[in-house]
Amino acid sequence: MGAYSLLDVTRRGPVTRLTLNRPARRNALTHAMMLELERAFAAVRDDAECRVLVLRGAGGHFCAGGDLDAMAEMPPRPANGGDDPLVPAYRQFGDALLALNTLPQATVAIVEGSAVGGGFGMACCSDVVILHASARFGVPEPKVGFIPSQIIPFLVRRLGEGVLRDLAVTGRVIDAAEAHRLGVGRHLCTTAAEIDSTLDAVIEDILRLEPRALATVKDLVLACATHDDRTVLDDAAERLVGLLRRPHASLGIKAFMAKTSPPWVKG
Repeated sequence: MGAYSLLDVTRRGPVTRLTLNRPARRNALTHAMMLELERAFAAVRDDAECRVLVLRGAGGHFCAGGDLDAMAEMPPRPANGGDDPLVPAYRQFGDALLALNTLPQATVAIVEGSAVGGGFGMACCSDVVILHASARFGVPEPKVGFIPSQIIPFLVRRLGEGVLRDLAVTGRVIDAAEAHRLGVGRHLCTTAAEIDSTLDAVIEDILRLEPRALATVKDLVLACATHDDRTVLDDAAERLVGLLRRPHASLGIKAFMAKTSPPWVKG
């Protein structure tokens, strides 16, 4: 999966595990870390053997948003009135989130401890979120004079405008129980053993799905947020027929009728 200094990325069989690895800083994001995340997501996308990405933070925290020490060290604005070079640097994290959000593989985030700002965004870009009771979410950036710029569309789609407006204008941090109620995550766990057993069950469910069918239905779900209904329905019909014409659909139907497992279930 390549060499990373701020991430730990490994693949075993069809499952890739990506761990944000700055535990002393609660995995707070630096620009270097954002670049590594974008590179890692691109590598996962291109890995034909990978069917599941599991995203986690080291040291009991998912991600405490942007690293304030790094953000406080602002270089001066260009003296010649030119474009501010920091704008594309911060915009880049949006590209990393888009890459995570649109991966053809299933993505599972395990969220423990702090998950504010960018951490909240990565959770909302994941297909399945497993919450530990210690998880805390929020967009507290306005408390210190800036905003969570690149995560906003992903939070709106996950939570809805009304919920995010409340969080944005109060800066309050919500606990795992409220995040579970609001639909940030489907699973709420209280112990490490419960997280492990929940993750195993989720991965088992995912590996029952034929990979291209999974990628296709995920892409169509995402398209509903940005395309009109007719466009999505037209595309869905074309893709359905394309999938039915592949031998995989025939194998899957025969296996279902015979009450056996199709070949992709073996992972």
